[in-house]
Amino acid sequence: MLSEVLSQSLQLWGGAECTVNRLGNEYRDQLKLTGHHDREQDLDLLAESGLDAMRYPVLWERTAPDAPDKFDWEWGDRRLGKLRQLGIRPIVGLIHHGSGPAYTSLVEDSFAPGLAKFAAAAARRYPWVNDWTPVNEPLTTARFSALYGHWYPHARDERLFWSALLNQIDAIRLSMRAIQAVNPEARLIQTEDLGRTYATAALAGQAGFENMRRWATWDLLCGKVLPEHPLWDEMARFGLQSRLQATSSDPCPPDIIGINHYLTSDRFLDHRVQSYPQRCLGGNGRQEYADTEAVRVLDPPPASWSRVIAETWDRYGLPMALTEVHNDCTREEQLRWFGEAWEAAVEARKHGVPVSAVTSWAMFGSSGWDTLLTGPGRYSPGAFDASSGTPRRTAGADLLSGKFTKTADHVNGPGWWQRNIRLHHPVARLPARIRTSAQSGGEPVQTCPIVITGATGTLGQAMAAACEHRGLPYELTGRAQLDLLDPVSVADALERYEPSMVIDCSGWVRVDEAEAEADACMAINASGAAVLAEACAKRGIPSAAFSSDLVFAGQKGLPYSERDRPEPCNVYGHSKARMEQALLELPGTPLVVRTAAFFSPFDHANFAHAVAAALSRGERFAASGENVVTPTYVPDLCNAVLDLMIDRASGLWQLTNGEAISWADFARRLASGCGYDPDLIEAISADAAEWTAPRPHAVPLASERGNLMPSLQSGIDRFCAVRTESAR
Repeated sequence: MLSEVLSQSLQLWGGAECTVNRLGNEYRDQLKLTGHHDREQDLDLLAESGLDAMRYPVLWERTAPDAPDKFDWEWGDRRLGKLRQLGIRPIVGLIHHGSGPAYTSLVEDSFAPGLAKFAAAAARRYPWVNDWTPVNEPLTTARFSALYGHWYPHARDERLFWSALLNQIDAIRLSMRAIQAVNPEARLIQTEDLGRTYATAALAGQAGFENMRRWATWDLLCGKVLPEHPLWDEMARFGLQSRLQATSSDPCPPDIIGINHYLTSDRFLDHRVQSYPQRCLGGNGRQEYADTEAVRVLDPPPASWSRVIAETWDRYGLPMALTEVHNDCTREEQLRWFGEAWEAAVEARKHGVPVSAVTSWAMFGSSGWDTLLTGPGRYSPGAFDASSGTPRRTAGADLLSGKFTKTADHVNGPGWWQRNIRLHHPVARLPARIRTSAQSGGEPVQTCPIVITGATGTLGQAMAAACEHRGLPYELTGRAQLDLLDPVSVADALERYEPSMVIDCSGWVRVDEAEAEADACMAINASGAAVLAEACAKRGIPSAAFSSDLVFAGQKGLPYSERDRPEPCNVYGHSKARMEQALLELPGTPLVVRTAAFFSPFDHANFAHAVAAALSRGERFAASGENVVTPTYVPDLCNAVLDLMIDRASGLWQLTNGEAISWADFARRLASGCGYDPDLIEAISADAAEWTAPRPHAVPLASERGNLMPSLQSGIDRFCAVRTESAR
């Protein structure tokens, strides 16, 4: 078996995030939250991805929700049939962080035989399916459901935790027996989250226990939990010896061990709780301690994929696959993380370790994992971004299909987990024997920078700061290095820097003064932007430029989308409308980002800073209560634009923090967030604002292409947090 795995090429697998977890009597279904449930055509997008196999759900809760003998196979029939037609082998999952339908649960005796009965029915329905994962991550699910209380049955009881784990192990064993009775060639691909726990010396015992417990799923299935195993005594305390004997006497070792590993999987326990925020604090009943991501504390950072592969091989000597590779982060970091996993698998195979596949997980995104699926949360894209309701290829999909082009230079730098920006807490040093295996956080090796214009402006400096933070090479240029009004200067700069992409953050920003200096405003915002974009287009260099909500007159009465035709009411708006028209007609189509009402704690020339500064002096602040805008937190805008550029997105996008609000109400929200009296904000009429340039009444922006940025409240919270911290 091992030589057979090594004789084959390393495979590329994919997966759809498909958790159906229960909260009280409510089920949260990732397939519905991401929209994949209703989009059978999503599977056509996989045809060009080069996938050999796809982890795919035919979940018990979804297929037999009301009664054990009442099945609705229609959804599974169509999707599995489609995968078969596409030549993509399905790896069928039956429970994914679930507790079963409402007529059972993880801690009931009916769970294991009930799943086995469903597994038998599924195997008869799909006798051609050879690869199965009856239960995904049993240990993780038991912890979250019966030890931490996050998911149903919301217990915090160690005995129930071990019972929930054994119920899932029994469900796997019985299910595989039932499946193999139909298809003797069926294989068990058993997944589990795998990380290591590090700790201060005072918590060495707790870390040792967690490092032993992390193997529980595979140890139990392999029949390793015998009386001499440390877990035997631990579970025997709760009267579970007979169940352990039954498991060890009838093991069900995986055909392939599926390693799921995330940047949150490695943990650090610290008894010095005063150094950590409340959200990190917990304990074991005897000791209070902080529990945080090891990568946020340890220096050098812990080795990642290479370590978990080596540890798993040393313990089991079985074929394995990396069954979940996903990073909820910026685009280039997603690519770096996947690349690191792939390279670790390739290197392991060179040393005779049978790693069969690497899996791009959550290919159509996930929703709410920032809340651990305990409530509504943020959508995170995968290889495809489905935030608009229609999946859009990202650079991740291009990477999988081998279509990733020049922007691949940006993958070569170290990920954030290898750079100092990862450290959020007092640093703990790794012992020397671990340090030798830690990965180096060396300097970026990219040679093609991102050229950013507008060195003295808010947006240019913010974009440069975002690149710096993300480890993306850049050149921030002023007029001396790249003069938009001089085509020769533009051409010379593009030859000199040989950029991977160009982001034009320059421009005339003084809306009122543009009324008296129309020619100058038009020259910079329209003509100059067009000169740069056209020069980039001729050289095949992706470029981006920024437009404004002021291209609209504000008479629509509804949010404006990318399809609405500009009708500006002032000179500045006309300059941006002319720029849009010129760029959108270019071959290759640059990215044109229409946005509005910038605010940032790192720049004093914006409305939010003016509000906070006035209130900090105890002064009243007047703002229009009639004019409605869609405020945009600049750091979020920069990150969204960089992601789109790496994805090679083009055409017109509207990017804001998604909430339409009057200037006065925006000021009140800022006041409350910064700890000032919102009654100091005076709502005035548009006429009283005494603007020189006409302003549209209401220009709320909405996008039909995707919601790529956090909420406005999130932006306000971060603005206020930075301002408060800087004032200390």
